[in-house]
Formats: sequence, C-alpha cells, structure tokens
Amino acid sequence: MEKAEAWFKYGIELAKEFGPKLLAAILIYIIGSWIIKKIVGAARKRMAKSKYDESLQKFLLNLISWALKIFLILVVISQLGVDVTTFAAVIAAAGLAIGLALQGSLANFAGGVLIMIFKPYRIGDLIEAQGELGVVKEIEIFTTKMITPGNKLAIIPNGAMANGNIINYTAEGLIRVDTTIGVGYDEDIKKTKEVLFEVLTSNPLVLQDPAPSVNVSELADSSVNFAVRPFCKPEDYWDVYFGTLENSKIALDKAGIEIPYPHQVEIRKNA
Repeated sequence: MEKAEAWFKYGIELAKEFGPKLLAAILIYIIGSWIIKKIVGAARKRMAKSKYDESLQKFLLNLISWALKIFLILVVISQLGVDVTTFAAVIAAAGLAIGLALQGSLANFAGGVLIMIFKPYRIGDLIEAQGELGVVKEIEIFTTKMITPGNKLAIIPNGAMANGNIINYTAEGLIRVDTTIGVGYDEDIKKTKEVLFEVLTSNPLVLQDPAPSVNVSELADSSVNFAVRPFCKPEDYWDVYFGTLENSKIALDKAGIEIPYPHQVEIRKNA
C-alpha cells in the first residue's frame, strides 16, 4: 500500500512538472500544423497565379512543407525541455555532407528551378544552346531534352543551360532564314535579284511582313554572292531553308543565269 502511494505521489509530481510542458507542446504542434497548412496553401495559390511549372510547384511545396515541419518538431522538442542543439548540429552536418556529395546535381537542380521560373524557353521552342540546335521536348528538374534536326535526343544538364548562352528562335514568333546564293560576274545583278525575290514571294511559307530581302553581300573570288533572307514561322524554318536553295537553283537555271563553280587552271612549262 505504501509503495502504491509512493508511485501515486511520484506520478503527481511528474504531472505537475511535465504536464504543462506536454500540454504546451501539444498545443504548439496543433497550432503550428494549422499555420503550416495555411502557408503551403498561400504558396500554392501564389505559384498558380505566377503560372509556375507543375513539377516545380509540387517540388517547392513539398520542400516548404517539410522544412516547416522539421522546424515545428524542433520547437516542440525544445518545449519538452530537450536540448535541440545536437539535433540542429546533426541536421546541418548531414545537409553539408549531402551538398558536397551532390554538388553537380544541386547545380543542375538550381539551374532547373531558374529555367522554370524565368522561362528563357518553353516546350516546343526551337533553341540553340551548348552547341546543340533543336526543339525542346521536355524540361525536367535536372536536365533539358531537345530533339535535333537529325531526330536525335540531346539531354543537356540544366546547370550548363542556366549559365550558358541560349538563342531562342521561337520567342519572337518569327525567324529569319539566312541563305547565300552566288552567280557569275557576267550576270545582270538587277535581273538576278528579281528572280530570287520571285522565288521568295511565291513560297506560301515565307512571310510577307516583314518583307523578304535580296541584297548583294559579297564580291567573292569567282562569284557575286546574294544574301537571300526570307522570314517565316519557326516551325517552317527547315522547309523554307531547303526550299529556298532548291527553288533558287531551278529559277536561275530557267532564267539562264549561271551559278559558278570552282575552276582549276593548269599551267605547263616546256623545258
């Protein structure tokens, strides 16, 4: 009977000492969880208004949620009288070790976040970056996938994409196709320009606004070179490029205008 009374008194003392702390910790956890839900919900609405990429939204919301939950758990533990300095040191050390081990991956992740936020290019855009030209197929957290003109899949790390030069041919809604056509020095320049201009204006894929242009660009060794520059939609680039070269050759032949080719002169000296 005496032992039971002793245990009962001990339980009352523990309840008096730790009861308020436990109740405070439970209350902090409940209120903290409610606040975290409100913060995550507000962040979700803000990202939706800013039209963030869906995969980026999910990742950032999970990151915010877990960071706040870890902070809440540390606050609850400290309320119970436990020293959280050790926990914080362990978490910091683990974060540092992971950061060093995944340094390259973290750079690619950061690049992917920047690309998804600032959107220098989107899926379907024709871009040139890191020595590759192609249409963007997919933008992931760590890499960007492009389809090259040869129908090859190019996978480029987002760290390099975010820190390198990017030429977006689609961003402005139209693109200029640069080609060079050479004719002989004996040919009439005005007539040649008329023939080449007719090639451009007769192509339905060539835009008339801005107007295409044909101009003498170089007096080369064996030819007068013309800069033939039509504008088109980005998705029609290769059709216009190859079509301009082929149709120019056909039209110049029909007009009797010579396209020169390299000549070699052999000189022999008799002894």
